[in-house]
Amino acid sequence: MSYGGKTMSDTITIRLSEKERSKLESTSKKTSLTVSQLVREAVRRYLAVERFRELRAETISYAERAGFFTDEDILEK
Repeated sequence: MSYGGKTMSDTITIRLSEKERSKLESTSKKTSLTVSQLVREAVRRYLAVERFRELRAETISYAERAGFFTDEDILEK
C-alpha cells in the first residue's frame, strides 16, 4: 500500500493451530527468518502459483490451436 510516496504495510491476523504455530516457530529458528518473513514468502509463493494457473488456463486454447497438447510441449518450445 502506498501513501504519499511512502510504503505502508498492513497487518493481517491469522489463526493457526498450536501444531502449525510450533512448526512455524521451529522453521523460523532453523532458517534465521522471522515468522513474518516465512508467512510473507508462503503467501508470495501461493499467489505466484495461482497466477501461473490463471495464465495457463487462459493460454490452453491458444496452445491447442498451435498443436501443443501437454505442459511439456508448451514449456519445451
